[in-house]
Amino acid sequence: MRHVAKLMAVSAFAGLMTTTAVFAQTPKDTVVMAKQIDDIITLDPAEAFEFSGVEVGANVYDKLIGVDLANGNKLIGELAESWTVSPDQLTYTFKLRPNVKFHSGNALTAADVVYSIQRAVTLNKSPGFILTQFGLNKDTVLEKVKAPDANTVVITVSQPFAPTFFLNCLTSGVAAVVDSKLVKANEKDGDWGNAWLKLNSAGSGAYKVRSYRPNEQYALDANESWYKGAPKAKRIIVRHVAEPASQRLLLEKGDVDMARNLSKDQLASVKDNKDVEIVQGDKGYILYLGLNQKNPNLAKPEVREALKWLVDYAAIEKNIVEGTYKAHESFLPNGFLGAIGDKPYKFDLAKGKELLAKAGLANGFTVTMDTRSVNPITDIAQAIQSTWGQAGVKLELIPGDGKQTLTKYRARTHDIYIGQWGPDYLDPHTNAETFAINENNGEDAKSKTLAWRNAWDIPEMTKKTQANVLESDAAKRAAVYGDIQREHQKVSPFVIMFQQVEVTAERKNIKGWVIGPSSDTNFYWTISKG
Repeated sequence: MRHVAKLMAVSAFAGLMTTTAVFAQTPKDTVVMAKQIDDIITLDPAEAFEFSGVEVGANVYDKLIGVDLANGNKLIGELAESWTVSPDQLTYTFKLRPNVKFHSGNALTAADVVYSIQRAVTLNKSPGFILTQFGLNKDTVLEKVKAPDANTVVITVSQPFAPTFFLNCLTSGVAAVVDSKLVKANEKDGDWGNAWLKLNSAGSGAYKVRSYRPNEQYALDANESWYKGAPKAKRIIVRHVAEPASQRLLLEKGDVDMARNLSKDQLASVKDNKDVEIVQGDKGYILYLGLNQKNPNLAKPEVREALKWLVDYAAIEKNIVEGTYKAHESFLPNGFLGAIGDKPYKFDLAKGKELLAKAGLANGFTVTMDTRSVNPITDIAQAIQSTWGQAGVKLELIPGDGKQTLTKYRARTHDIYIGQWGPDYLDPHTNAETFAINENNGEDAKSKTLAWRNAWDIPEMTKKTQANVLESDAAKRAAVYGDIQREHQKVSPFVIMFQQVEVTAERKNIKGWVIGPSSDTNFYWTISKG
């Protein structure tokens, strides 16, 4: 009966978490976060490609390879206890860690790894290109990915890529290993279990999904038999709280343990609170505008450059995002191989007007921007609306939640999109590929990068960027990325503005939270609650 009573108490608490009323302090064995999670489209690791969904996957699923945050993001084995690379850099052999079990109790074997890769490649959802770029597709995957025995996986790639590049790709969420028996049992009409996994999980990681209610919350239960040891917190509950002011209020009352999206003003308010501590970490997230080249005005080179001169980067940083973002105008984040610090643009109304006149738009034009209804995105969009308006560019903001704006953006039906891009793995190609490669600008393209989403047809830049991933000399590779970024800054339909500094405000009894450089390096299992 104690067990039943405990479950009833937890259920009652979970129900209360969907309201804004004042309620009791959070349970001792549960860590409650307030976070903007309206961007989640799915929990399926083969499809999740938004920040919050990827973060869930990182804590629910294991992968062959991981990164050691405490050791310079060094590649380490997770499910792979060891691996070797053939001399021609085409074949990778992974030996699996023994005695790993999924949350269901099913044993994890090499067959599950093969199935997971086959599933991700065949579904080929938004993150699928991370695997298909190695010559894997639905027709070839079982020839290229094999399990010679229950503890061995052999993967053959199409070209001699730099090994660190391929291995880094295996740290991405799309390479998560799913419980093949459980997923197959929940397939419908040949969907590879995709519909079921939108709301459920089939992993072996530190936590398992207890429940997920879109735009409300998700709850995760600890996997007590995880191969790395039981997580310190038995349950994680993440509530969707859109407004930073509401997050701060809940934190200060003790109704949540961690607030993940406090703005500049909210951070200043809690700075002197003796019950609250601030944790921060440099994030590889780039905040940018994407200008759809299907729009004839935005397709004019002079207009693209004019809009870059009409953003008041310094004022936005000082007045809106100070302490949470820093100025950054190139597609590789600081900390990545090949990153540059060039900031060629600043607010210059005269230059912006001059370029618009050269484009035949001296009186400006009207355009729309899809804007996620959360801060600081809304505030930044309004600041841009103001300065562009000074040059006659009438910007209409179209608000929506994260799922709505992303879905429209991925369909290329936007004019302008404001949002973030985060690395899928810790190799520079992750951003170079999406910002500077567009293999096929047609609607039926297999690889739908950000360049594709904005209908930017760039065959020469694509070739140069693709070739650089085969360069094994790190210095030469970095130099080429520098050249590509400087050209990109000048001609691209991307207005790159800031790099995020992720900040969490937490109650002082919370320990062990480390903010990683990407969404899939934000791990919950280290968090403890005193």
